[in-house]
Amino acid sequence: MALSALPHLIRLRPLAEAVATPLEEVRHQLSSGPAPGPALLNSADRPLTLPELRAIQHQLAEAGLELQVVEADEPWSLVPAATLGLATKLRDARSVPAAEELNATQTAAALSIHRGTLRAGDHLQVDGSLLVLGDVNPGARISAGGDVRVWGRLRGVAHAGCRGDRSARVVALQLRPLQLRIADAVARGPEDLPPAGFCEEAVLVDDGIAIRPAEPSWPLND
Repeated sequence: MALSALPHLIRLRPLAEAVATPLEEVRHQLSSGPAPGPALLNSADRPLTLPELRAIQHQLAEAGLELQVVEADEPWSLVPAATLGLATKLRDARSVPAAEELNATQTAAALSIHRGTLRAGDHLQVDGSLLVLGDVNPGARISAGGDVRVWGRLRGVAHAGCRGDRSARVVALQLRPLQLRIADAVARGPEDLPPAGFCEEAVLVDDGIAIRPAEPSWPLND
């Protein structure tokens, strides 16, 4: 049997309508015996854990489906998929305007969006908070008057609160920068492996930079 040209869609119910676990919902949808091929999982606003997504991936594989893409309404829901090396898609883009659409006269509380990977030699600086939808490679630098949030791997240099905001933070799916700065505090990035399935954030604690698991949310404006 030929593989499907388009991914088979597995759609979970929204959290408010859920009456079963994500794995149970997937099993129910597989009861119709779909043709083998690539699969796309739409998790809506369901906060999948890494073990849950692994179990779903295994269940799909047993049915001849290869999980290739996970899409969700919230970035946090895509963290386990990114950990497993799956393609991810953020469905709810209403609060994520393109960077060129932002008004240059907005206040420092505004959020700027950069889509794409920043490479060695790139330097991106904004007045407010910054959300990068991609990786920040070694040799690249990002600076923001507010928070720095990276929907990808942060391996370059990041400076949050570059205008003196000590409440600013740096958040990333993989927080392994060459250097971290928050306001006037400076630290080297951690050398150990990041915890599987979790975002990390860097914050100022007693004049020093502390790194910890991030809260299960990804607010665009605090």
